[in-house]
Amino acid sequence: MSQVASRFPAASGAVIRIRQQATNLSPTLQRVAAYVSGHTESVMHMTITELATAALVSEATVTRLCRKLGFAGFHAFKIALASDVAGRDTQHPDETGLDPGVHLMRQTCLTLENTLQLSNPRALTQVALAIDRAPRVDLTGQGNSGLVAQYFSHRLMRLGITAVAHTDPHIAAVSISTIPSDGVVIGISSSGSTIDTVQHLRLARAQGHYTVALTHRASSPVTRYADTVLFTAAQEDPITDSVLATLSSQTLMLEFLYTALLSRRPEAQTMLRVTAESVVDKKY
Repeated sequence: MSQVASRFPAASGAVIRIRQQATNLSPTLQRVAAYVSGHTESVMHMTITELATAALVSEATVTRLCRKLGFAGFHAFKIALASDVAGRDTQHPDETGLDPGVHLMRQTCLTLENTLQLSNPRALTQVALAIDRAPRVDLTGQGNSGLVAQYFSHRLMRLGITAVAHTDPHIAAVSISTIPSDGVVIGISSSGSTIDTVQHLRLARAQGHYTVALTHRASSPVTRYADTVLFTAAQEDPITDSVLATLSSQTLMLEFLYTALLSRRPEAQTMLRVTAESVVDKKY
């Protein structure tokens, strides 16, 4: 444990640490701390870029505050902040009386409707054209986003498009470095702040490939290296496992892209039939 972290009790949350250090912070760090204290619930869903912009400071200042409070970085700080909010919410439980399953269904349906509103036909067309002429499409994502990357790579293969999904960041970097000219790299990150995914798009752009980010954060690091950004509607709580809305939104936006691809590949129906027949003996 670092000397900084050792000054705080292991169970102390982000809010308590801010209060404890309030008088020991520089004016710029106090500005960030004050913003966090006044916007706790929204900050736990922000990227470091969004918080820095909202507090009128640099991203480095946000990082310094996190470390001053004994956290390894901004993500660890957000987890502690989310724990504070969750602890407060358990003392004031939801009084709507909705069955949890009904609540989940309604939230997911709302997310899908919001995703439709965020769909940009022009952006989808640009990505579809790039994929259609690409020698290979690499998809990269970590955690749940990696599952979505694997799902969509399979969808592309069914159309006869050479596509590969990577969930190992080292293998992804090596693969991206070997893509032939005019390749496409799609980085999937709900937060837009996943370091590996950001680095993969940066590498792809440096090599001249067409880069796409699928994220719900317009002000996030991953968008800096994307030629086109496709936006999703959901955002996850850092400490919960409520990911259905996020996965549904990501999948729906990629299905919009799939539909845009179908209209540009006259051989699509033939490829779908051929690929379906290739696995016919795998079923009874």
